[in-house]
Amino acid sequence: MAAEIHSRPQSSRPVLLNKIEGHQDTVNAAVFIPKEDGVITVGEDRTIRVWLKRDSGQYWPSIYHTVSSPCSTMSYHHDSKRIFIGQDNGAIVEFEISEDFNKITFVKTYPAHQSRVSAIVYCPECEWVISTGHDKSVSWMCSRSGSMLGRHYFSSWASCLQFDHDTKHAFIGDCSGQITLLKLDQNTYSVITTLKGHEGSVGSLYWDPAQRLLFSGASDHSVIMWDIGGRKGRTLLLQGHHDRVQSLCYLQLTRQLVSCAADGGITVWNMDISREEAPQWLESDSCQKCEQPFFWNLKQMWDSKTIGLRQHHCRKCGKAVCGKCSSKRSTYPVMGFEFQVRVCDACYETIKEEDRTSLATFHEGKHNINHMNMDSSRGLMVTCGSDRVVKIWDMTQVIGCSLATGFSPR
Repeated sequence: MAAEIHSRPQSSRPVLLNKIEGHQDTVNAAVFIPKEDGVITVGEDRTIRVWLKRDSGQYWPSIYHTVSSPCSTMSYHHDSKRIFIGQDNGAIVEFEISEDFNKITFVKTYPAHQSRVSAIVYCPECEWVISTGHDKSVSWMCSRSGSMLGRHYFSSWASCLQFDHDTKHAFIGDCSGQITLLKLDQNTYSVITTLKGHEGSVGSLYWDPAQRLLFSGASDHSVIMWDIGGRKGRTLLLQGHHDRVQSLCYLQLTRQLVSCAADGGITVWNMDISREEAPQWLESDSCQKCEQPFFWNLKQMWDSKTIGLRQHHCRKCGKAVCGKCSSKRSTYPVMGFEFQVRVCDACYETIKEEDRTSLATFHEGKHNINHMNMDSSRGLMVTCGSDRVVKIWDMTQVIGCSLATGFSPR
């Protein structure tokens, strides 16, 4: 069956199509079944559920399967109908779903981690199952034999994962705010680099292999775009959420980034424009505008017989300034600042009114979002979270996918 999306008047917001309820605890992951009116969900209530849309328009579970431990994450491969479920006890369980989506069959268990599995990627090209866990490790296992091929440990919980099967590069975000790039091999690996930019735990990653861009979202409420292909490292900081960023999806055809936060905020970023990179913050012992000393500059305070001031930073130029020289606040979307931030008085004067025009749209999911999945060919998004609810959204008027993909609502 193809997903039915009814014709609607033009709007600039997501339209809620269906609301699925039935889980008894937090829903940790939800993914669409390609070319079907179906969704697969897993949750803390230890259940795996396949929901199919009935003639009534409602989704009902065609598969309801219980496992031994809470389900923390999953990876579904539609061509082979293989599904890999990460559990709170550290194991990954593989199942096969029947062609009619009415039966699920156990295949094998992978001894992946010693504690909760945080992310899984199944790579059929390599025949690997790659995963991260709260035992501070990333592991890769053979999907044929189930045996362990390699493991690498971090200094903190490994929280999210992306993998490029062409180059065998794995990107792992952790709770210290770092992203580690590893080159995996059959039984060995090498650490390529570490990306540092977030001030909080990295909660989500998204890799676009075509443009070789990595997007990361974190508990510091920000999203960073890393230009991996251009070898530039950190390239763009996006601040448009009020809570930790839980899930990301980059739409290559429309050059838009969709990000979801724990408070239900859904932000759609326009990435099809030339943006400015946020400057690195400069350090100084005195204000770089009025030269008044900061409170740790004891010598200048004594010499000038003045009380030291608190140090701030202008988000536009990065200079260290005092509060008096940075009394203004402004948005600056071209640099990713969709909310008002501190700027020095000199930079404030250079920002024109048209520079404040937003380059993102903001929407309210009206539930706690843990995970999001998109089917851009149909303009659909599914969200799930700690309120035990799964929501299916029509995003066609928000992301403009009908123009990019040839999809047109009926």
